[in-house]
Amino acid sequence: MEKIDSFEDKIEKINLLLERLKDENLSLDESVKLYKDGMGILKEAKNILENAKLEIIEIEKEDE
Repeated sequence: MEKIDSFEDKIEKINLLLERLKDENLSLDESVKLYKDGMGILKEAKNILENAKLEIIEIEKEDE
């Protein structure tokens, strides 16, 4: 069974990728791969935030 990363896990992965991208010895190919991976993780984190927002909206509707 695949473990689903939490929002916080995704932010930590982004921070690690950013640190790796600061390496001036990183090849262009490696940099592009890290950038692509990072953008995918950011998209996943954004989806988590959107789902949380929708959940909060639903909770607020129930309280009305």
